[in-house]
Amino acid sequence: MTCYELVTKWKRKYHGGISWRLFQNAKIIDTHVNPDEEIEYAFAGQKNESPFDFFQTAVVALTDKRILLGQKRVLFGYVLNSITPDLYNDMQIYDGLFWGKIVIDTIKEKVVISNLPKSSLVEIETKISSFMMEAKKNE
Repeated sequence: MTCYELVTKWKRKYHGGISWRLFQNAKIIDTHVNPDEEIEYAFAGQKNESPFDFFQTAVVALTDKRILLGQKRVLFGYVLNSITPDLYNDMQIYDGLFWGKIVIDTIKEKVVISNLPKSSLVEIETKISSFMMEAKKNE
């Protein structure tokens, strides 16, 4: 499945989050997935800490080797973040009044994905934690 198919499947399952331009953001990830990688899970949210900033939508994809965050800029260009298991430290989940957010702590930075549907937080945490625990075992 393509990243866009996975993220739209997730979006249909979990209503209430704030994300848009999913096709453009997912296309960034599909472009950068290596031939020997497979996308296993995808979701979308705002790549920022503010619950009031709705213009930073990013698609997050878990492949069998790493986590990719794709963000198409509004005017031109894009941003791609890649988090490999060796850079991963831990993750925090925040359940707010309207939305939730996750903070992925890496050696270099903290990546915040906010304005997620509260009902999706458990599934996202389970997918990321399971992937990272398995990947760390294999190192």
